[in-house]
Parts: sequence; C-alpha cells; structure tokens
Amino acid sequence: MIPIPSPSPRSSSVSQSSSQATDVAIVGAGIVGLAHALAAAKQGRKVTVFERNPYAVGASIRNFGMIWPIGQPVGVLRDRALRTRDIWLDIAPQSAIAIDPCGSLHLAYHADEMAVLEEFLAKNADGDASNLALLTPTQVAEKSPAVVQEGLLGALWSRTETIVDPREAIRNLPDFLHRAYGVEFHFGTVVTDVCHPILVAGGDTWTAQHIFVCSGADFETLYPDLYRTSFQEGGLTKVKLQMMRTAPQPNQFRIGPALAAGLTLTHYAAFADCPSLPALKARMEHTMPQFPRWGIHVMMSQNASGELVIGDSHEYGWNPEPFDRSEINQYILDYLKTFAHVPSFDIDTYWHGVYAKLPGKTEFIASPETGVTVVNALSGAGMTLSFGLAEEVIHEVFGAPTPVPTP
Repeated sequence: MIPIPSPSPRSSSVSQSSSQATDVAIVGAGIVGLAHALAAAKQGRKVTVFERNPYAVGASIRNFGMIWPIGQPVGVLRDRALRTRDIWLDIAPQSAIAIDPCGSLHLAYHADEMAVLEEFLAKNADGDASNLALLTPTQVAEKSPAVVQEGLLGALWSRTETIVDPREAIRNLPDFLHRAYGVEFHFGTVVTDVCHPILVAGGDTWTAQHIFVCSGADFETLYPDLYRTSFQEGGLTKVKLQMMRTAPQPNQFRIGPALAAGLTLTHYAAFADCPSLPALKARMEHTMPQFPRWGIHVMMSQNASGELVIGDSHEYGWNPEPFDRSEINQYILDYLKTFAHVPSFDIDTYWHGVYAKLPGKTEFIASPETGVTVVNALSGAGMTLSFGLAEEVIHEVFGAPTPVPTP
C-alpha cells in the first residue's frame, strides 16, 4: 500500500470560477504522468494532462530506455517492476513503440564480482529460477557477440530486462492514450497554480476531482515549500547524470542483451545484501576512486535503430551544475571497453539529465492539500517502476471500480 500523508491547508488567490472540468488533472507528461494517466483512464475517468513543453524533454527521454526489474529487490519493488514490464509489453505494440525483451547480462571479470553473482542467484533462484541463470564464458558468447571474452569468469543472465527508445515512447504514448482512452493533452501549457479543485493552466482555469503533480525535477513551480521541507528533513535532492549515444552500428550489428559489469553490482539495491559486496566496493574504491566519486556505473543498451546508449554518472545536489565533465564520459567509455567491443564506439550525441531522488526511498508521494497528490522521485527508475506504481497510487486514491476494458 502506498502511504499518502495527511493533507495540509493552503491558501491561494486562484479564482473559484471555471468553465473547464475534468475528473483527473495530471501535471507533467513524462513517464510518471503518462503512467498515472493510463491507470486513471483504465478506471473510466476523464483524464486531462498538462505539459509545459511541446513534448516532454526531461529525464523521461534522457535515459537508457531500460525496463530493468533485475535491479529491484525481491518483494514489492520487483513485483512493481514486473507489472510495469507487463504493461509496456501490452501497450508498446498499440503505440507503435519498438520494444525488445532482450534480457540482460551482468559480466564478472574478478572473483569478488563472481561471488556477488553467485550469492545473488542463491538468494533469488527459488522465486525467479526461470528468469535467472549463471552462464559460462562460452554460454555468454552465444548470448552476445559484444562481450569481451578475455578474463571473463562468467555472467548472470536475466530474462526480464526490456528495451524501448525513450524518445519514441514518450512521444508516442500520448497519441495512444488519446485514441484508446480519450485522454486529453494540453502541451505547451504551464500549470502555474493549484488550489483544489482549481488549477490554472496556461492562464485558463480548470476544475478537477483529483490533481496529480508529476513534475519531475521542477521543484520550484508548484508546492515549493513542500519540496524545500522534504529537502531539509529527508534529503530530497536532484541527480544529474551524463550519458551518450552512438550512431546506428554498421551492418546491423546487435549486441543482444543489455550489458553491465562489476560496477553495476555496487549501484542497484537488488545486490545490496550479498555478503561479498562490501569487499567488491572496497576494491573498487581503492583501485578506481573516480567511479564512486562521480557515482559512475557503466551499462549499455541498444535501441531498435541500432544506436548504442551508454552511461552513466550521478552527481547530487539541489542545483546541479549545467556544465558536463568530459573526463566523466571518458571514464565511462574506458570502463565499457573492458567488457564490450562493438564495430563502432564513435559517439554521435552527448547529453545530461536531471531527476529527483529521495535517499533511502523509491518514490516521494505527498498530499499537500485535499484532492492533490504529488508523485515524484522514482530515483532514476521511472521507466522500470512508473506503470506499476501508478496503478497502486490510483487504487489508493480512488479505490478499485470496474475498469474499462483494454482496447
């Protein structure tokens, strides 16, 4: 169950007159907002989404496009990730979104990395045996022609990881939601004030039964005091990542599964209780101090166009620097080349993204006033968790009436 804190009163100068109404108003057309639009629309509610840009351009399009259940610990979060994956697999074909259930490989080149993989498999095999396996180097080569074989001890194969192109997904989902469920979108429309049941969007006044604020790294426009308090009391912050993308690989070369190595084992909570992890972290902090300093772990996915998406780093702060560091990108590429080789690592595009994170939590949910729910800070796992989380939140807010049949 998703805890929704008790509301607190708030005053506003918003006019109480309006000629435009909706059951559910959603602020933000990133993946969190779109997921809530889908979950509410499936209940037969009239949903209206407001997005300040002509299309969403925040963290929702600045990521790997990975739906990554393997990174979530067994229990509520793994179940939420798998539910999200199921929804992606259902709606992607209806939305003209290319989707690849390619799975993933976590590669081990050191004994401590292999120990973590063995411990992880031992802890998870009972509930996930059909999706997980430890592979020999020969078996790895059969899965991916991109893996460096020299020094490879083995790998963890996971069947559940799935890839989309986030640019395509975030652009196409609004059209699907409109066609299939009648969701109304107002792009290029900034919501400047909320006082339930009223909100002001693009200078127009609307009423809504319930308002969901899914504004990502924008802590400043709506409920800034809520975010400021959460920063002071709970450490809510922003995270800047650096990423890059190659041009499509020559001769239609495909890497197969998404690839990761030892650094990734230190990043995801799924591996946190493996007994060998502290020794692995200690070795990396001693031999590669630049990686923990910049929060670097290195992964690579490939979209349907054949482009390789590579990253990433993690810099924390309320106001991340807008200037990217070339040395971070070089650290990422240098480490990547220790476990992957492809026809071309020539980089076509560099970028950074910023998302919200609440340390120690997997989401930030608050009700700053009656009829308003803020949903944020999925900590960089929006593509993996949003659809499942949205179903839980919508159920918590509205209950579970008879859903509208899926188109």
